[in-house]
Amino acid sequence: MKVKSRKVDGDYILSLPRVKRKKAPYPSFIFRTLVRILSIGELKKVDFSYKQERMDLIGKKQPILILMNHSSFIDLKIASKIFYPRCYNIIGTADAMIGKEWLMRRLGVVATNKFVPDIPLVLECMKIAKKKKRSILLYPEAGYSFDGTATALPKSLAPFIKSLGIPVVTVITDGAFLYDPLYNELKKRKVKVSAKVKCLFTAEELNEKSVEEIETAVKGDFSFDNFKNQYLNGVKITEPNRADGLQRVLYKCPACGGEETQGKGENLTCLKCGKTYRLEENGQMKALIGETEFPHIPDWYNWEREEVKKEILSGNYNLETKVDYGVISGYKSFFEVGEGILTHNSDGLKLVSLDGKITASQSAKNSYSINADFYWYEGGDIVSLGNSEILYYCFPKENIPVAKIRLAGEETYKLLKKEEKK
Repeated sequence: MKVKSRKVDGDYILSLPRVKRKKAPYPSFIFRTLVRILSIGELKKVDFSYKQERMDLIGKKQPILILMNHSSFIDLKIASKIFYPRCYNIIGTADAMIGKEWLMRRLGVVATNKFVPDIPLVLECMKIAKKKKRSILLYPEAGYSFDGTATALPKSLAPFIKSLGIPVVTVITDGAFLYDPLYNELKKRKVKVSAKVKCLFTAEELNEKSVEEIETAVKGDFSFDNFKNQYLNGVKITEPNRADGLQRVLYKCPACGGEETQGKGENLTCLKCGKTYRLEENGQMKALIGETEFPHIPDWYNWEREEVKKEILSGNYNLETKVDYGVISGYKSFFEVGEGILTHNSDGLKLVSLDGKITASQSAKNSYSINADFYWYEGGDIVSLGNSEILYYCFPKENIPVAKIRLAGEETYKLLKKEEKK
C-alpha cells in the first residue's frame, strides 16, 4: 500500500500553516460494520481465534481503554473482530490519514505523530472517555515490533492510564508478527494467528493501584516473544523467502562485527566475512559453517542493542548520512522535498537540507524511542523527526540500518534519564 505524494520545494514547506488538531470524530456504525465485514476473509485465512480473561467484569457499553500490541497490518482487523459493535476511537499515526482523512475519521481515527510529545492528544482522550463515554483503542508501542518482542513503552503511559480512570483491557496477539513481519516487505506466510484478551483493571481496581503498580502490570502483559512461541509450539514457516530483508533486524555480524549483512531467500549472509546463517523453518538461526552465536533472533537483536550502547558510552556513536526527505503536515499528501544530511548522536536527531532552507531537530532527552520503520508504504526504510505539528521523514541513501538508529535512541534516552536521577 503506497501513500499519496507530491513533489514540492523547501519554500513551500516553510509556507505551510500550522496544523490544528480536530476534535475526535464519532466512529460511524456503518463504517465500523464495513471494516468488520472486510476483515472476515483474512481472519478466516489465518484461522484467527482468541481467549478472554475477566472480560465478564466489563459492561458491553462501558468505556474502556484497549491496549494492543503492534505486530502487523492485520491488527486493526483483529480488534474489529474482538470488540465489534463496541464504539471506540482509534489513536492512529498521521501517515495513515494521508489522502484518506475522510474515511479514517469515519472509522474514528484520532491522528498523532509518533514518538513526539502530544499533550493535546492526552486532553482529547480525556474528553473521549469522560465526556463522550466512548472507548479508546491505543497501540502503546506506537511502532511495529522489529524482532517479534515488545518495543519500548513510554513512562507517561501509566500516569495516562491512571488519569483516564476507565477499565483497561489488553490484547496480545500471537502469530500476527510471524504472519506478516515488517522486515519481510509484506510477504505474508501461512500462519495461525490468535490473541489473548484480558481485563487488566476494572475502574475500581485502577483507582486503588499506584502508577508504579500499573506500569508493572502493563509491562507484564507486554512481555511476549513470537519467535520463542514459534519454536516451542513447533510452528513451521516453510516459505522460501522467509529471510528476505532480515538484514533490517540482524544488521550486525556476531562473527566479525561488520554491519553489512544481506537477507535473501532462507539465508542471512555477512557481506564482510561471508559467514552465512539459515533461518530455519522453526524460526531459529543456524550457521551453515561454524558456531551459531545466536540461534534466537531476539537474543541477536539484544546483542546489537548492547553493542550500540558500548558505542554510546565510549563516545564513538555518531551517525551522519545523506538522505532524501519528505514532510507530513496535514493529511492531503506526503510532500517529497529533496536531499539533506541526517545526523544522530547523544544530542538527538538533526536534519539539514542541502539547500540550507530546512533545519529540524529532535532532542534525545525527549525521545524515549525513535520512529524508525521498514519498507514505509513500500517506499523504503525511514527515520522521522519533528514535533506534534510537522514530521520530517528521512530515507537514507546509504546502507544505514534504521534499526540501529532506533536502538541508539532508546539507549541514549535511558542513559540520560539515569544521569538525571543521579
